[in-house]
Amino acid sequence: MDIKTATSLRRLRLVSAPEAVSFLLLLLCSVLKRTTDFNAVPVMGMVHGVLFILYVIFWADAWNRTKWSLKTAALYFVLSVLPTGGFFAERMLKREAENAVIASRARNDGIVNA
Repeated sequence: MDIKTATSLRRLRLVSAPEAVSFLLLLLCSVLKRTTDFNAVPVMGMVHGVLFILYVIFWADAWNRTKWSLKTAALYFVLSVLPTGGFFAERMLKREAENAVIASRARNDGIVNA
């Protein structure tokens, strides 16, 4: 895995958990808006919107660089629109990056020929 691919996966991973948290907070703010006088929906909506746009940009970049299959790319996109999906995406991306590092080290050491 080259440095640009690793960087794109890292960026996507770093934005996935905050995007999930902002989605959950937006849902909480929506409930509080309906049940109390507290209205933080405009602020949380903006924060979540920016994080979601960053997620989609980083997702597209990672898909382009890693050459994911359509199924894998669709999975990561669907996880972005589920309230807790970002947490699962972060965990999966971390595992994928670790596996790529292990494979790269094995190739460099001459253990595998891939």
